[in-house]
Amino acid sequence: MPRAKSDKDRKIFVLDTSVILYAHNSIMNFAEHDVVIPITVLEELDQFKKGNDTKNFEAREFIRLLDKLSQDQRIDQWTPLNGKTKGFFKVMMHHPENEKDAIKIFGDDKNDNKILNVAVHLMETEKARKVILVSKDINLRLKAKSLNVNAEDYETGKIKNITELENTGKYVMDDVEPEAINKLYEQGYIEAKNVLGTRKRKSNAYYILKSEKNSVLAFYNSEENVLERVDKRLAYNIKPKNAEQTFALHAIMNPAIKLVSIQGVAGTGKTLLALAGALEQRRDYKQIFLARPIVPLSNKDIGYLPGDIKSKLNPYMEPLWDNLKFIQNQYKETDKEFQKITELVNQEKLVIQPLAYIRGRSLSNIFFIVDEAQNLTPHEIKTIISRAGENTKIIFTGDVFQIDTPYLDSQSNGLSYLIDRVKDHPLYAHIKLEKGERSELANLANELL
Repeated sequence: MPRAKSDKDRKIFVLDTSVILYAHNSIMNFAEHDVVIPITVLEELDQFKKGNDTKNFEAREFIRLLDKLSQDQRIDQWTPLNGKTKGFFKVMMHHPENEKDAIKIFGDDKNDNKILNVAVHLMETEKARKVILVSKDINLRLKAKSLNVNAEDYETGKIKNITELENTGKYVMDDVEPEAINKLYEQGYIEAKNVLGTRKRKSNAYYILKSEKNSVLAFYNSEENVLERVDKRLAYNIKPKNAEQTFALHAIMNPAIKLVSIQGVAGTGKTLLALAGALEQRRDYKQIFLARPIVPLSNKDIGYLPGDIKSKLNPYMEPLWDNLKFIQNQYKETDKEFQKITELVNQEKLVIQPLAYIRGRSLSNIFFIVDEAQNLTPHEIKTIISRAGENTKIIFTGDVFQIDTPYLDSQSNGLSYLIDRVKDHPLYAHIKLEKGERSELANLANELL
């Protein structure tokens, strides 16, 4: 189909490989504007076709989508995207004959420079239209700007205001009547309107209620429209050390809440509380899964590490085993609780594995803890939750500001996406742990270094 070029308001977006691997359907999210895929991107995607990681899935799905959209047309010509409000797309070949040649300027025949050359070529040949390179690679965006090429991050699904997530889940009220707090202590609950009045109420929110005389921790039960008193309780001999940990353990052990996210810096007890809560409820579930994504060191695959597959994975899983050992060491070796943990591991009732090993399994009757969830993409978070079957509970823990995965940041990672999209759902609760409880020395590192 011939491409009409009279509409100068239509922008041209040039997509980098990182955008495709982040979201295979990204090509469909540029409204009425046009999209260009450099041939270098297709060549790079070809290297990602095989494998079971999310990036492999995204590469395969994008190639299928491109094939479906192009049908019997040549992909190097403008081809309509689906829908009347959509623009057009095409694949462009290498263009080293530009006035500005990124390969010569940067002195390297690498793929990033070939992608830059496509954007430069479009700027030189489509002078009436705005050309924008879209990449999740910050370095590539900087190189583009050095050539006076407009460059942007892929914004779809990105959290606009990360600071709003900081206030999700917990609220402090200082002007509560002492009688209301007394009633909460006496009967364990109080009608929400007697304390919250006309304030907006969010499902599964937690409150620190204070008066001049006393204070109490409370949970808003949206189904009953009441505030319930929250008490500190032990979970496999692990006791919460502050209000936020008390709230987190309450959410972890509340059977009505099926999805929990716990945000906090290192040492705040996220994984420890989740695992202790899981062990306390072990009789209610067929298995406990504790998993975390593998983020290769220096962006190298784990194949670079020495030893067999178990040796390669041990460094990544060791922090999870440390939490389990800490809980087990709350008891003597002769105690039945100590022996029960060993038995759960030996019988594979409690499984600690890389997330890639669990992805694809049926998640029915499972207590599933996903550690370091900030290193997952929104699509990975969605995939995990969508596999949940009957009687499954999922806990995501992590720190949205401690990103180890290339092309993710505090606004685009899966944990931030989850907190933003699912807040106020009756099946979901979120808690931010603020105080480090590992040691005073660890607190010093988090606060001052």
